[in-house]
Amino acid sequence: MKKLPIYQVDAFTDRLFAGNPAAVVLLDHWPENETMQAIAAENNLAETAFILPREKDFIIRWFTPVTEVDLCGHATLAAAFILFENNYIGGEKIRFQSVKSGPLGVTKENDFYYLDFPTDHLTEVSGAQVANVENATGTKILELYKGRTDYLARVKDEETVRSLIPDLTLVSKLEARGLIVTAEGEKADFVSRFFAPQEGIDEDDVTGSAHTTLMPFWSKKTGESKFSALQISKRGGQLACEIINNRCHIGGKARLYLEGEISIPE
Repeated sequence: MKKLPIYQVDAFTDRLFAGNPAAVVLLDHWPENETMQAIAAENNLAETAFILPREKDFIIRWFTPVTEVDLCGHATLAAAFILFENNYIGGEKIRFQSVKSGPLGVTKENDFYYLDFPTDHLTEVSGAQVANVENATGTKILELYKGRTDYLARVKDEETVRSLIPDLTLVSKLEARGLIVTAEGEKADFVSRFFAPQEGIDEDDVTGSAHTTLMPFWSKKTGESKFSALQISKRGGQLACEIINNRCHIGGKARLYLEGEISIPE
């Protein structure tokens, strides 16, 4: 049996048992896709990140318990946290290479980690798509947009986001990776929740990639480029967001929960 280092990190939080937990597996070569998917299913977390050194960079891939995804923010933050904390690199910046989302930078500033992610492009939608989302959420949708992978729905206020009980069966039928529900925040610039039962995640705790959609939406609405954000899931998460040179810089803290080894067949 081959042993691989594994870590579990709570991302986008400054305390344990909050934020979004992600597993990070360090590799010296790529296992079969089926093996990585099985590991992610065994971990049963929203995401497991697999990272492989390549010259001065690292290749990164992300798996939910049921599928590989194109981009994941909190697991990228968790991976960077492990690499920095264990001195796998020198300096204050890591560059990850991903197959479908291109180069992704992470910069460490004291105990904050800032993701450098591509900005989403949104298209407003109406008609039957709005009706479908209103049926799925059971609430009035003020605006509905479609990004590269997700729907973004703006609702009346923070309390509407907080108290939402969506019909996950209907959400899973939307033609998207998932559904972001957002409103102006009471103690933050905006709040959100993210539902993706079609990806094996009924509700994600904190979703960095969703903020690549949220940030351009709120920037266009407010004229601002810098935001404080809260994802008001049960565990909750805090994000510092800024659009710089048409890239989404998403900052947060992280805490180590677990480290060990897993055994897989050679």
